[in-house]
Amino acid sequence: MARSPFRSPRVHRCVAIKPRAARADVAPTPARAGLCSRSSPPRLVAVATGDDQLFGQEHVRAYRETGGERGYHWHGTEILLLTTTGRGSGEERTTPLIHRADAGRWVVVASNGGSTDHPSWYRNLSADDEATVQVKRDVVPVRARTATGEERERLWGLMTEVWPAYDDYQARTDREIPVVVLERR
Repeated sequence: MARSPFRSPRVHRCVAIKPRAARADVAPTPARAGLCSRSSPPRLVAVATGDDQLFGQEHVRAYRETGGERGYHWHGTEILLLTTTGRGSGEERTTPLIHRADAGRWVVVASNGGSTDHPSWYRNLSADDEATVQVKRDVVPVRARTATGEERERLWGLMTEVWPAYDDYQARTDREIPVVVLERR
């Protein structure tokens, strides 16, 4: 019987390792891929398999072509496609993002990997809060807002349960990383 490309991701215990030169013949482990931090306690993280190799516009293409059969599950998380309107260009821009559902809404994090700047999609939403999300085959018009106060703290906790690296990203930047709530219009 053929092996399913949609198998569950393998799990790897994250431990600090001494960095070494990248080799083309060695698959990246979470520690080599930057998913583990020397300062954080060891934790379990998913090891890349199948669709976990999708990134950027390749991820968007595969997700759209298959209605999320490819690309919805990624590194042990669930992905939605967020389409915003470019604040300068007026063109549609689509970004794959880790999400969690919360009371009929979708929650995403504008981490930008801990960069000092917000991601473009978040700046686009700041200019125009109307967008669309694709979750598997469903395309839904949404309105975005940034969570604050206790709501932000609760939702941050939900998001770090599925992607603990958000805490590492927050430690890298002085900006408070926005937690964005996407509600049906």
